Amino acid sequence: MIRFFLFFCSILPLGLNHLLGAAIGRLLYRFGSDAKRVTFQNIALCFPELSQQERDSLLKKSLIETGKGLSESGWVWNKSFKVNAKYIRRFIGKEHLDGAEKTILLTPHMGCWEITGRVIACERALTFLYKPLSKQEQNTYLFERRNQGNLTMASADRSGVLKLQRAMAKGQLIGILPDQDPGDEGGIMAPFFNHPVNTMTLLAKLAKKNNAKVVMLWAKRLDKGQGFDLIAEPIDILTGADDVLAQASKMNAAIEALVRQCPEQYLWSYRRFKSSHSYDE
Repeated sequence: MIRFFLFFCSILPLGLNHLLGAAIGRLLYRFGSDAKRVTFQNIALCFPELSQQERDSLLKKSLIETGKGLSESGWVWNKSFKVNAKYIRRFIGKEHLDGAEKTILLTPHMGCWEITGRVIACERALTFLYKPLSKQEQNTYLFERRNQGNLTMASADRSGVLKLQRAMAKGQLIGILPDQDPGDEGGIMAPFFNHPVNTMTLLAKLAKKNNAKVVMLWAKRLDKGQGFDLIAEPIDILTGADDVLAQASKMNAAIEALVRQCPEQYLWSYRRFKSSHSYDE
């Protein structure tokens, strides 16, 4: 059923795809969905200065974008990399990915993160860290669609980290989604929207060990199915940060600054604060 839905989404023009996703988002908002509950609690935690009316407005907009992210995933995964790339209307900061300098792409769960690696891989080899899904069938489905051409997926374990190291040694780009809970190992409690949250240390450690440049990369979803703007911006998480806590804190601060620019396109339905906050059911 899930595969059929994703395939159906893939044959729709992007505009219709996003209309379907927006409808799904409105249903999530209207009914007592888990996505609505978690999104509501995350917004309340991170934007205490907003009025109840403003929070509700952001909640609705966020769930609509969440719905678009769901429907467009099938569209992204079942199209070729070259077709995906045709829907990038502007590539802002592309020059930051040129040259031979070792570079780590920091790609938070903003906008259409699934399309970022596929577009970059049209021109350059890229190894991307991913967290395997718990269900093997779903994991296999996604891996087959992500691990193609110049895009190599590395699992979030010791073997995957070694794969990232080898890729950097070859002068390839590596990419990491830095805003997932890393579990009991590999994380440190660092502030994010003024709340402590379990934050991965791998990206900072790799950047320091390899003297690598860190570039924030995300794909902004445009209105009315017009496509996406791909935006690359260098960030400095090492200067003046002598330990891993300071480095992780600077990384979170950079992600927070980005989220505040376009908060509705962040994945608020993820239990990001589960390490320090109990989510009401």
